[in-house]
Amino acid sequence: MVRNPSIIISFFLLLSSCGCDKTNSDADKDRPNVILILADDMAYGDLSRINGGLSRTPNLDQLAKESVWFSQGYSAAPVCAPARAALLTGKYPHQTGCVTLGMKRFPELTKMDQEMTTLADVFQLNGYSTGMIGKWHCGEGQGYHPMDRGFQEFEGFLGYMVNSYFTYELDMNRTYQPFTDRYLTHHLSERAVEFVRRHKNHLFFLHLAHYAQHRPLDAPPEIVQSFLEKGFETNTAIIYAMIQVMDQGIGELIAELEDLGIREKTLIIFSSDNGPDPIPGERNNRELRGTKYTVYEGGIHVPFFVNWKGRLEPAKRDQLVHFTDVFPTLVELCDLELAEPIEFEGGSIAGLLQDTVESQLPGERFWQWSRGVPDYSHNAAMRQGRWKLVRPFVTRGVPEGPSDHEPVLFDLENDPSEQVDVSRHNRRIYENMKVMLESWCRDVEYDRLKNKND
Repeated sequence: MVRNPSIIISFFLLLSSCGCDKTNSDADKDRPNVILILADDMAYGDLSRINGGLSRTPNLDQLAKESVWFSQGYSAAPVCAPARAALLTGKYPHQTGCVTLGMKRFPELTKMDQEMTTLADVFQLNGYSTGMIGKWHCGEGQGYHPMDRGFQEFEGFLGYMVNSYFTYELDMNRTYQPFTDRYLTHHLSERAVEFVRRHKNHLFFLHLAHYAQHRPLDAPPEIVQSFLEKGFETNTAIIYAMIQVMDQGIGELIAELEDLGIREKTLIIFSSDNGPDPIPGERNNRELRGTKYTVYEGGIHVPFFVNWKGRLEPAKRDQLVHFTDVFPTLVELCDLELAEPIEFEGGSIAGLLQDTVESQLPGERFWQWSRGVPDYSHNAAMRQGRWKLVRPFVTRGVPEGPSDHEPVLFDLENDPSEQVDVSRHNRRIYENMKVMLESWCRDVEYDRLKNKND
């Protein structure tokens, strides 16, 4: 497998043997709280700062303005469950065991292997209070609940589609409670604010995984009406209303950090699990080809920015960053110790964030998704600098046998919309990348089957 040897981090957790309280140690004075915010099915072009004011996201726009913005931010998969597993482990989805959608239909393919160390595991071992609010989607059953994977608190749902944003059940620390009096996105935002209040005097890691704007499309009627009056068709009006409510909640969370005096002690990361869902219809996505389900840019190229007020200078970075980079980055920025070595597939971007040194990032990045058991002839891709090799998307259903479509090569520097196959004029690059993608596919499938059988 193509790996970056400089990113194998191996610290040993001394606190487990000495019984020290890390939250009161001198070393913790410079450690930040961390809030990892993930939207659901949010297009790169859904932020109003990107789409010229079509949507209303003033709080996210301001946060992005004050952040290190990565113009080449990528999810690890074009669908939610695999992307989330990669984000939490620093591994490619296939190595985590969580490779597809449908926890009811494919229960064994939507569970993150129990042997995987998660971000929450490491934060908890380092004395952080850990909580997750919102969508889990990485397995259910004994040993797969978020509270079995490093989160001390969980208020959300395991991954099934909710029937309505106005009528739903939440798993509240393993006990389900029905709600009919609060819009879901408002409610999750309120829970996030309450978590921060509870833990304001201690280090905390909060993963706020919003459901918005995943189907079913549902939003407060008065906000929807305001977008209808601007001339949007119904589905787009509802989606933009859903995004506006999420933006309001994020603004309230940031205001709470300010009020509590811990804004400058809190690092915030924002992104989306994948690109926009095509089923409700198309909307502005900066002319990126493809949508959720596809490994074209529209499915995996997502908003990605990092904010640490007073510590990170606002900037724009053009280096490619990937969900597998988040875990090793937080290990470095938060000076986290590991109980045992982790061979991350990504690398730390701490140097890029602090504008100190060029981070040691992998030279190649890979993606693949098909419904059910992975079919690597279908919907796979790799990036190497300006070049992107794609095994074309065929179906969001279960593939009916191997695809006979030949891979295509795009020059994203000159063709960000992936319209022109340049393989004919770049044969050496094309053939080399084909071999590398095939090798990666074999390696991650070997890892997937090995982990499954261990």
